[in-house]
Amino acid sequence: MTTVAIPEQARASGSSFYAGMRMLPQRERDAMYAVYAFCREVDDIADDLIGSRDDRARALDGWRTDIASLYTGGDPGRAGYLCTAVADFGLAQADFEAVIDGMAMDVDRDICWPSAAELDLYCDRVASAVGRLSVRVFGMDEAPGLALSHHLGRALQLTNILRDIDEDAAIGRVYLAREAIEGAGIATGDIARVVGDPRLDQACRTIAGQARGHFAEADHILATRPRGHLIAPRLMEAVYAQLLRRMLKVGWLPPRRRVGHNKLAVLLTVLRLRWTS
Repeated sequence: MTTVAIPEQARASGSSFYAGMRMLPQRERDAMYAVYAFCREVDDIADDLIGSRDDRARALDGWRTDIASLYTGGDPGRAGYLCTAVADFGLAQADFEAVIDGMAMDVDRDICWPSAAELDLYCDRVASAVGRLSVRVFGMDEAPGLALSHHLGRALQLTNILRDIDEDAAIGRVYLAREAIEGAGIATGDIARVVGDPRLDQACRTIAGQARGHFAEADHILATRPRGHLIAPRLMEAVYAQLLRRMLKVGWLPPRRRVGHNKLAVLLTVLRLRWTS
């Protein structure tokens, strides 16, 4: 099998993802860099506000073609750097396609106040599907691996959504569920009015409660100490659960300030996990 270099953008040295990946054995680390690079590339297509929607849809379709070719033994094209990871860890074609489907949801239209069901589908595709790829690399058994992917993926994605409300609104997107917004007494329609409404804090706290529930389920799964290299998911769970707690403390009343990761806390969590895992 020909070895293809993983795109340099996979070396996300400033992210908590990278900190977790560095603690994996070389073979698993390279596979995760490849998965991360794929996710970055298709995400960049979805978020490219310069190209037309048709151009971006064609670019995603090109990735579908390359992924399909990889699994049928043809020329994998841009997906060539995934070949070793797929062969070594049995990564599922359906999970790569699910990630592309999630990005296509952003390309088809600017998502605004989706139904709870659509938001859950979006989280499954853009986050939990990545988790399903990852847990195979981590060597987890199927049942706990799928459960962890389901809950941790949703927890992470909902936390990201709650962190990025204003940045998303600036490009015409509001990922908060319609039920949560209307449940807070806010009528949908104008994005600026919705995100500027002080009652949005209540809607965000509703969604934060859902994220906390998923974090609790993920923490329970990890506490059973299932088989596998689990430092990376333990780090992501700890870092993002802390981020959510900080956002809950600050709240979402406008004008909001974006709450970021505490780099010192991330470093201390990495050191703690090195000694205790």
